[in-house]
Amino acid sequence: MTEASSANSSRRHHWRRDIVELAALFTAVAVADVVANTIAHGPSGPVLLCTAAVALMATAAFHVWWSRRHENAPPPTDTGATAPSAAGQAPRAGGQETALWRMRTTVRDEPGSLAALCTALAARRVDILSLQTHPLSDGTVDEFLLRAPGALTPAELTRTVAGAGGSQSWLERADAHDLVDAPTRMLGLATRTALDSAELPLALRQLLGRCTIHSVPARSLSGQPLAEQVPAEGVLEEHVMKFRDPSGGSLTIERPQLPFTPTEFARVRALVDLDTRLGQRVPPRRDVLTLPEGNEITVRRADTSDLVAAREMHDRCSSQTLALRYHGPVGDADRYLGHLLSPRFGRTLAVETASGRLVALGHLLWDGDETEVALLVEDSWQQRGIGAELLRRLVAMAAETGCESVYAITQASNTGMVAAMRGLGLPLDYQIEEGTLVITARPTGVPAQRGLRESVRIQDATGRR
Repeated sequence: MTEASSANSSRRHHWRRDIVELAALFTAVAVADVVANTIAHGPSGPVLLCTAAVALMATAAFHVWWSRRHENAPPPTDTGATAPSAAGQAPRAGGQETALWRMRTTVRDEPGSLAALCTALAARRVDILSLQTHPLSDGTVDEFLLRAPGALTPAELTRTVAGAGGSQSWLERADAHDLVDAPTRMLGLATRTALDSAELPLALRQLLGRCTIHSVPARSLSGQPLAEQVPAEGVLEEHVMKFRDPSGGSLTIERPQLPFTPTEFARVRALVDLDTRLGQRVPPRRDVLTLPEGNEITVRRADTSDLVAAREMHDRCSSQTLALRYHGPVGDADRYLGHLLSPRFGRTLAVETASGRLVALGHLLWDGDETEVALLVEDSWQQRGIGAELLRRLVAMAAETGCESVYAITQASNTGMVAAMRGLGLPLDYQIEEGTLVITARPTGVPAQRGLRESVRIQDATGRR
C-alpha cells in the first residue's frame, strides 16, 4: 500500500467514526429527555433524580480509587527473571549481600566458549562488570571483574567456571578501586610513574596484583657486578619477567601463583620505557617547619644528588648514632648511601637547616611485599621532634601507596626510635630477631596532629616562598 492510499483510508475511517459518535450522542440525549420527563412528572420525580445523581457520583469515586490502587501496585513476581536493582548491584541470593571478585580463567579459542562461560555465571546470578582478554597461542585468558551473591563461595564459583570450560582459574577478592576500566587504569599508572621515579615499583605492583619485584643494582657495594645482562626488549617467562632497570642493573618481577601473559608483558615494558626516557626525577615539593625553639627547617624529597651532603652529615654524626642506624661497622655507613638515596628502592626525605645543611634523613624502602622505615638524625639536632616528624610523614606515604605494614629494625637501647614509633598512635607489634628489635606498624590511618608547626606549606623548586 502506498503512502497516498494509506492517508485516504485513514481519512475515511476518521469520518465514519465521527458520524457514529454523533449518532450515539443524539440517541443518548433523546433517551435522557424521555426518562427525565417521565420521572419528573411523577410524584417522586425530584427525589429519584437526586438519588440517581448521588449513585453516579459514588460509582465514579469508587472507579477512581480502584484504578489508582492497581496502578501503584507492584508487578507480579516472576521467579524465572531477575531485574537489576536501582543501585546497580547484582541480584542478592537468599537476601545476602554481594561481593566483588577478580577472576582469571583460560578458555578454548573457539566460537561460543566465552558465551558458555557467561551463561554459566548468569545462571548463578553473577554479574560481569568488566572483561579483558589476553590472547595466547593455544587459547585466551579472560580476566573478569564479578559481582556475585555473598552466599556463593569461592569453591562454588570456581566449579561453575570449570564446568563451563574454564581452566587454570584464579580468584581473589576485589574492591571498589578495581571498578576502573583498563585504559583509565593504565593512564593513571603512567601519570604516577612520570611524576616520580620511586613510583615505578608501586605502579607495577598495582598493575600485576600480588607479585615480588627485585631491583638489582649493576654493582655491589664492593664494586663487583651483580645484575645479569638483560636484552633491551626484556624477557618473558611463565612466572618471571625481566627488564633493564632504568637506573642501571636489572628489574625482575615474579608471580608464582599466576603466569604472566604477553599483554601484561607489553604493559609493563611500556611503563619501564616511559621511566627510562624521563630519567631520574623527584617532586620539587618543600615544606618549611618551625621547631619548638623557633628555628626553621625544610623537609623535602632527596635522591642521589644529595650523596655528598649525606656523607658530610655522616662525618658529623657520632659512632654510636651511626651504629644504631646501620647495625654494623661504622666504616661501611657511606657505602649504603647510594642504595638508600636511589628512588628505585624507595623514597627518602631530607631535612635541611635555614643555611642549607643536611641534618636528617628518613628512608622508606620497598622490601618485596613489605616496607621498611629508617631514620638518621645528626646528634646536635636530636630530641627536637625531627625524627618523629619524619617518621609520621614516611608512614603516611606508605599508607598512600597501599602498604599494609611498615617495620623498623633497631635496638632496644634506641629509645628515640621506639618512642617515635609509639608516638604514631598506631597498633604496633614487637619481636626480637637475631638480637635486634623489629617494630611493625599498621598504617591504616595516621593521626592528623603534627609534632612541629608548619609555617610555610609549599615552596617551589628554587626555594622561593
